[in-house]
Amino acid sequence: MATNWVTDCHGEFTKAPLLCVWFQVVTYAPFTLFPSPVPKDTFHQALAVQTHYNRLVDKISQDSSFLEEALATTIKVDDFTGRLFNIYRHVLQEGKIQSIVLGLNRSDYMLDQNGDGSASLKQIEINTIAASFGGLASHTPNVHRHILKVAGRLEDSKRILDNNPSAGLAKGLAKAWELYGSERAVVLYLVEELQRNIFDHRYVENELWKRNIPVIRRQFEDVAKTGFLDQDKRLFVDGREVAIVYFRNGYMPQNYTEQNWEARLMMERSMAVKCPDISTHLAGTKKVQQELARPGVLERFFPGEPDVVDQIRATFAGLYTLDMGPEGDKTVAMALAKPDQFVLKPQREGGGNNLYGAEICQVLEGVKQSTERMAYILMDKVQPRPVHNYLLRLGTPLKLSTCLSELGVFGAYVRHGQDMVLNECAGHLLRTKSDEHSDGGVAAGVAVLDNPLLV
Repeated sequence: MATNWVTDCHGEFTKAPLLCVWFQVVTYAPFTLFPSPVPKDTFHQALAVQTHYNRLVDKISQDSSFLEEALATTIKVDDFTGRLFNIYRHVLQEGKIQSIVLGLNRSDYMLDQNGDGSASLKQIEINTIAASFGGLASHTPNVHRHILKVAGRLEDSKRILDNNPSAGLAKGLAKAWELYGSERAVVLYLVEELQRNIFDHRYVENELWKRNIPVIRRQFEDVAKTGFLDQDKRLFVDGREVAIVYFRNGYMPQNYTEQNWEARLMMERSMAVKCPDISTHLAGTKKVQQELARPGVLERFFPGEPDVVDQIRATFAGLYTLDMGPEGDKTVAMALAKPDQFVLKPQREGGGNNLYGAEICQVLEGVKQSTERMAYILMDKVQPRPVHNYLLRLGTPLKLSTCLSELGVFGAYVRHGQDMVLNECAGHLLRTKSDEHSDGGVAAGVAVLDNPLLV
């Protein structure tokens, strides 16, 4: 029978009978028809503070006493965070053996509308694991440049900024791979079985191939079945030494079976560089975000650097604990009195998890006297100024929508021992959604890709 080269579920080439080719549906990523206006000053503020956020995340990841204190109540009531923390404790007790730390993160912001008509940059969250859309964001500028030219807006097309997070993120991966010191060792993308966002992955992956850095794609199940550590704790999967485990999966409870938890522990114990390692994963939790807003906490991480503290703190929205006690009781009463002014956030990533308005009342009324409330934090709801745009999404009628935008800034850093050998802002991302939706990103089918048009 005739054969044909196709990609298997790992994204690698294999021979298959011509009649048995596995077809998958491919569609375009959703995007706005036109770029959305973003104030120039706040855009550059977001880019400028990113290297400070890189340092902050790295410092948190090295401070075991802070992580213990910050997450002490959360791990009692949130099983997922508790399981992650158990791995963290295991690695600490055994002793970390890899001195190379690689961080690829994305800090997300919205512009809060002030009473005088100005806008303030406020952080929504920082994603320290599987920060996505760096690949696709590298290609949206040319889309909007072309659209603006066709629409007769040549001068506006020249104002679309160059943006290449693919190269910036790959630079971090390449530096960590180089420091690992084995040309045969691979970068392992840890992925889901059905990867809807595969082209976003591929753009970064292709940047690595350009540098002659080998990449393989595997799932938790593959690591569990074929992975092992040698006597030096080098990680091997399918017989190949792994220099970097790049987690593009593993940030939600449903990603884990007991076998997958064992695989995660094995990877964390290994010599492979983890992106992120377990401590950096925990540094991105919502509870840590809330604890950082307490007076004096930023100063703990940046002693003698008041300007850095001021730049980071200026991006904080109001953040409030729901721990048991008078302070948490005050937070509950405040949220129940004015639920439309707040967001209730669980310790989850991936979008679509936050609660708003009547949902806040429903949840808090049920848990206000229970320790279950400690699984959440409360944040001020940012009130951005709406804009109008057309959202292009497959199967959705085209109409002019009232929209809200969220700006993401990518960071890449590599630390070797105590030396920060790379610390950069790696690019930006703008996502826009209809104001009909309170929560949810591109992957959740709510937001679409956009570009900032600086004003």
